[in-house]
Amino acid sequence: MQFIDGGVTAAEGFSANGMLCGIKAGRKKNDVALIYSAKPCVVAGMFTQNRVKAESVKLTQKHIANGVAQAVIANSGNANACTGEQGAKTAYRMAELAGQVLKVPAEDVIVCSTGVIGQQLPVEKIEKVIDKLAAGLCKKGHEEARMAIMTTDTHYKECAVETVIGGRKVRLGAMCKGSGMIHINLGTMLAFVTTDCAISRELLEKALRESVAATYNCVSIDGDTSTNDTITILANGMAENKPVTEEGEDYEAFLAALNTLNTEMAKKIAGDGEGADRLISCTVNGAKDIGAARRLAKAVISSSLVKAMFFGKDANFGRILCAMGYSGEEFDPDKTTIVLSSKAGAKRHGATDFMGEQVGPEASVTVFDHGVPLNFDEDAAKKILSEDEVDIVVTCEDGSASGTAWGCDLTYDYVKINGDYRT
Repeated sequence: MQFIDGGVTAAEGFSANGMLCGIKAGRKKNDVALIYSAKPCVVAGMFTQNRVKAESVKLTQKHIANGVAQAVIANSGNANACTGEQGAKTAYRMAELAGQVLKVPAEDVIVCSTGVIGQQLPVEKIEKVIDKLAAGLCKKGHEEARMAIMTTDTHYKECAVETVIGGRKVRLGAMCKGSGMIHINLGTMLAFVTTDCAISRELLEKALRESVAATYNCVSIDGDTSTNDTITILANGMAENKPVTEEGEDYEAFLAALNTLNTEMAKKIAGDGEGADRLISCTVNGAKDIGAARRLAKAVISSSLVKAMFFGKDANFGRILCAMGYSGEEFDPDKTTIVLSSKAGAKRHGATDFMGEQVGPEASVTVFDHGVPLNFDEDAAKKILSEDEVDIVVTCEDGSASGTAWGCDLTYDYVKINGDYRT
């Protein structure tokens, strides 16, 4: 397996484009995106668990119910949520517009929106550019599309991987957005995954659910779960591998590639939290089962006090234990150890991972050992906590399972960004 360029157009048969149509006044970067597959795709998706759902979410859930899709149209600047009957008509009009220019049924178009809640989306602005948007579809179009879905994101988020399944090269690509209103069961995130793998609808859905549980659903920035959360995966089969129709070696290879892709995307979201200075990863080892490990890790990275601790570069590890204690999971604090680590200073020389990146020992400090607080070097700990990426490694003695979750620090800028977000 290797990382490659191309984002959502890395896989065979996919093209994309993005444009600025002026949905939100003052925006200067693209705000509408189109993704198209040359062939109809098997599709799977997961959506927000918020009871208040955007009109685009409701429509896309209907459109993918038959397991087939061929295109995606997405906009930023307006969430088309809490917009009533008019919002529903607008969402369908977006699908209709894309279907007309691409010559595919409107029901085969995925529709996604993100931005301000509670305002009608001016779909007429999309109507004015839809022909030009479709005419510009191309392999390099992922560069325009990835910008069009951003809201408070400070940079675009995309990734692509290549692997071998059934003796054929198979590619998976993704782009996503997410910076605030992010918490565990997806968040204000839109994620689009494309692949040329030939795989059954049933196994595509299974792989997506397994992967999301271990990646996107292990991210928290601010404790809020949005109205618009959507992740979809389109598989057009153009790699011409023997179709993956049962669990086994080929399915495991596909799932491994999807997990690698989604892990990178989840970390990109966590590291770009609104106002954030650093990515925080928490890994819990020695839990009774994988669910417990993930829930313990999620409780830690979701804690506002833990987030504030990292903003202040203060190794106040009691907050970590406190968060674990109210997670609802049983563990023995007297058999628990906490280590804080980061790649402080220059990269170490050593082995390389499959990306060719140097890996080696990290700077670390043990702050709590089997229920006992340790006298540690505060200056060394502050240096570790000052890095762009910081790891919390918690070791329990309740079992053999491990789980990881990702978050970010909580800064003054988070309040500044969200205090006047609408106006």
